[in-house]
Amino acid sequence: MDSFEVNKVLGGLLGTVFVIFSVGIVSNSLFATHAPEKPGFVIEAAEGDAGGAAAGGAAEATPIADLLASADAKAGEAVFKKCAACHSIEKGGPNKVGPDLWSIVDRPVASHEGFAYSGAMKEFANGGSEKWTFDNLNHFLTSPKGFVKGTAMGFAGLKKDDERANLIAYMREQADSPVPLPEAGAAAPEGEATEAAPAEGAAPAEGAAPAEAAPAEQAPAEAAPAEQAPADQAPAAGEAAPEGQPAE
Repeated sequence: MDSFEVNKVLGGLLGTVFVIFSVGIVSNSLFATHAPEKPGFVIEAAEGDAGGAAAGGAAEATPIADLLASADAKAGEAVFKKCAACHSIEKGGPNKVGPDLWSIVDRPVASHEGFAYSGAMKEFANGGSEKWTFDNLNHFLTSPKGFVKGTAMGFAGLKKDDERANLIAYMREQADSPVPLPEAGAAAPEGEATEAAPAEGAAPAEGAAPAEAAPAEQAPAEAAPAEQAPADQAPAAGEAAPEGQPAE
């Protein structure tokens, strides 16, 4: 190959490289994107406990007793399908990822035989004194990790009041002797009523500031003045009355 052909090949390679390089520069200038100095929309979200809103929101806004008053256990059976992958609920049923839930209402927490509970659930059980009351079930099903910190249960929770109440009503019925439903709208137990004003004449509570009492010494009732002249103005005995003034 003579030098002329070598020069043609090298010229072609250099020309190709030049074209590719030029196209890259042009495309970058046409389609270059730059991040804006300031975002067009700023979305601010308040940080908080994931379960705080759940346990302190819906669950606290409407008492579980009121929710259960209109709950549908049959509908709750359909809701339980969300739990069936991890829990059985028949008498003598097997433990799965979670324990069997037969007769769960009012059962002591972390007490089902043969299931290895997490340390967080054992701590919540408080030595067996804590039970799965209607209220505890309501809060736990709203947000398991929000109500029992560190629980191994990965379920996100049921945020809808009706779904949660229906599920609890269904689980309540899965027992030999279902626990009685709580009374909806029940008044506060005796002794928990709000403090009322003390009855008239009652002694104030210990430590309370006594009511301002009227001073002991009151102005005496206005007595009728004696119908006689003051002593320093009364005429002495035997002294004649001034002229024009009758003697008494």
